[in-house]
Amino acid sequence: MRKLVLTVDDSRVMRRLITGTIEMLGYEPIEAGDGAQAMAVLERRGDEIALVLLDWNMPVMNGFDTLLAIQADPRFRDIPVMMVTTESETQNVVRALQAGAKHYLSKPFSPQDLQTRVMEALGCGF
Repeated sequence: MRKLVLTVDDSRVMRRLITGTIEMLGYEPIEAGDGAQAMAVLERRGDEIALVLLDWNMPVMNGFDTLLAIQADPRFRDIPVMMVTTESETQNVVRALQAGAKHYLSKPFSPQDLQTRVMEALGCGF
């Protein structure tokens, strides 16, 4: 069973906030500061990752490009991706969902909202 949740965000504070929720749900958090780092983590541990939580606006490789790279790679395309971002323009939400994101959570969010969306993305009900 896949037990890792990869949080990709250039904000260390945001990664730490998300980590608390991930641990509370019984999953092991793993972090990346941008999309390029996320792809390197997937190369090493992709078979262990249950979910990717992905920010949009990051340096080096943004979240949308990372989503496209994940979806283009047959080894990773079955890993659900949830966008967790301040990017809330309707057209960008639609673009991400059409590109393969399973869920979209806009910042700021409550810990309960994050927990609910993560459980939904993992296919777990309450």
